[in-house]
Amino acid sequence: MNQNNSFEPGDSPPEPNNSPKKQAETSRIGTGMMVAAMIIGLGLLTQMFQGVLDTQYNPNQTVHTSQTSSDFIEIILKRNRSGHYVTTGLINGSKTVFLLDTGATFVAIPEVQARKLGLKKGQTIHLSTANGRSTGYQTNINQLSIGDIHLYDIKAVITPNLEEILLGMSVLKQFEFTQRGDELTIRQYL
Repeated sequence: MNQNNSFEPGDSPPEPNNSPKKQAETSRIGTGMMVAAMIIGLGLLTQMFQGVLDTQYNPNQTVHTSQTSSDFIEIILKRNRSGHYVTTGLINGSKTVFLLDTGATFVAIPEVQARKLGLKKGQTIHLSTANGRSTGYQTNINQLSIGDIHLYDIKAVITPNLEEILLGMSVLKQFEFTQRGDELTIRQYL
């Protein structure tokens, strides 16, 4: 058997595959790959659980509309885990999430979201809320939609101390409601 192991003077011979240096390098690569896999796995789990939480908060992310007669449009909303009715809709064509609130006089929009929606601050008004008195600003929504229900020229209030958009009576008074179990049926008569 003729092996050609030629070395130049000063060169070290190649290390065998089972040398401590090669084993340490292989171990580092393996550990790095395991850490990367764990980070990717945690990211995927976080994304999956965030989707579950979003669905629990807003079970009406997709609103189904029915029109069984030419008299009205109807949508059915499911109650969330907290007992509230939350739904996805549009303000001036931008997707948003509404919390139905029969205790709110107007549609109440947090100041941060009002900026994103391009709503302009109007006259300053004083508000009485569940959290006490505060100051807000009148504004107007050109179009508000939930499913195939579309409303136009809606009075609203921009409020600095709010976290979510409240769909108040300036909108809700235009509908007929029926609640059965965990479902709320909303009808808009044409």
